[in-house]
Amino acid sequence: MATSVMNKENYSGGSWKQKELFFLVTYVFVFYVIIIRRSLQLSHDHYTKLFGLRPGWLIPHHLNDVSDAQWRNFRGNLPVLTLVFGIFTLLANLMRAFFNFKVRGMSFVWLLFSLAYLSYLHGACVIFVLSIATLNFLLVKIFARKKYFPLIIWSYNIFFLVCNRIYEGYSFSMFGQQWRFLDNSRGSFRWHICFNFVVLRMISFGLDYHWTNEDSHFDMEKHCQRCHICKSGNTCYQALQERSLHVNKFGYVVYLCYLVYAPLYIAGPIVSFNAFASQLDVPQNSNSVRNVILYGFRWVLCFILMELMTHLFYYNAFANSGLWKHLSAMDVFIIGYGVLNFMWLKFLLIWRFFRFWSLVNGIEAPENMPKCINNCHSLEGFWKNWHASFNKWLVRYMYIPLGGSRKKLLNVWVVFTFVAIWHDLEWKLLSWAWLTCLFFIPELVLKSSAKAFQGESSFRKFVFRELSAVAGAVTITCLMVANLVGFVIGPSGINWLLSSFLQKEGLPVLGGLLTTFYVGTKLMFHIEELKKTSP
Repeated sequence: MATSVMNKENYSGGSWKQKELFFLVTYVFVFYVIIIRRSLQLSHDHYTKLFGLRPGWLIPHHLNDVSDAQWRNFRGNLPVLTLVFGIFTLLANLMRAFFNFKVRGMSFVWLLFSLAYLSYLHGACVIFVLSIATLNFLLVKIFARKKYFPLIIWSYNIFFLVCNRIYEGYSFSMFGQQWRFLDNSRGSFRWHICFNFVVLRMISFGLDYHWTNEDSHFDMEKHCQRCHICKSGNTCYQALQERSLHVNKFGYVVYLCYLVYAPLYIAGPIVSFNAFASQLDVPQNSNSVRNVILYGFRWVLCFILMELMTHLFYYNAFANSGLWKHLSAMDVFIIGYGVLNFMWLKFLLIWRFFRFWSLVNGIEAPENMPKCINNCHSLEGFWKNWHASFNKWLVRYMYIPLGGSRKKLLNVWVVFTFVAIWHDLEWKLLSWAWLTCLFFIPELVLKSSAKAFQGESSFRKFVFRELSAVAGAVTITCLMVANLVGFVIGPSGINWLLSSFLQKEGLPVLGGLLTTFYVGTKLMFHIEELKKTSP
């Protein structure tokens, strides 16, 4: 506490920091005024040439941008999902309350409800899901105690991950014409899209079982001293994940329940098997009822913000229409920046809806978007806070087994290549993955250069801070380029993007862009310092 007060006094006493903060806030305010005004102008001038706009409901005489298929489907199915949410929650909690079900009992209840939900989603294709999952279970039980088991589980799951995409979820007629009639009952949602998440759960189950007899490198005592949740007598998600379970928890019913648990089945967040099975017996206690209700209320506010954004700014429609190719470098930057913010808010709403559903039913999943996209200035920090549950999964089941930070520059190539293949078999996603890996190099170089100036003297602190801000600006630019290539312009658009910003008209925009990201990074430093000084 004394250190916190002393730091706060030092921060408030530094008049140059106050002046710098005032300048930074003013700059950011002017920046957003310019961005918003230009975005409104672009949407107004070009809306007749854009695709995917529908009559709006929130603002009179405004169209609504529903050009993103993922958002359009989620938004359109929200009433049905909310109804299923309500029925599932009511029935599951009644069963828990009246029959006092524990692990096995709740597994049967949730498995029954979840299979009914899957039958609605996938129809007869549930057979494919259960067949691949059952074979995976048998492989785990037969080979889990072998040293080469990780190779078996990874090979099996990557094989089906690729085959599911190549054969578009298969057709029943492939297995004989007598099964052809089942192709008419494939449900309303393609099973092989959701199965990507099932693959992660099958690997998690296998490796958690494989590690039950091994000594954990996780120091639970040290963790409990640092974690405010565990200190209070509750159990945080990380502690649940790292604590090994008894082998009798790795049964077939609990396994299937884990794979198809309705609240997290379609989009996650991703929960490890250890964490899931631990909460079947004792529902999560790290989030109070008040906090869960508040979490749901905040989701509603974010949904209204998204509707407001899509009624006023048609960023995604610009990206889909290809109209950005005919705009200035400044306008391309604005649209690219807008698309990334739209994507962040879209995924936040989808993932938080399903996490809220899971929390209400007593299963805690990691928060996928714990930090705003505009408050990340490093690649490592960005990926820890974008699809964070997937990041935790990758660290636990890929990054650490491959050697962790000792082989960091090599491991990121393997990890991001898997991430690209896991999303889809597309060249633009592989380009995105490899560009991201490539951009780790300048970040590491700039960070190393900055650390060389780290010291106690005021001058060294100043130089370290400035170099860190420059590193942040370069990193944010690289992140924007990688995500634009992966999700907007594709690999074929790289030459066009470079020529737009490196020609005479584009250079001032590039300079302004780097300056803005430099200013934004310094503002993030101030936010981090203020958080540290708060009690």
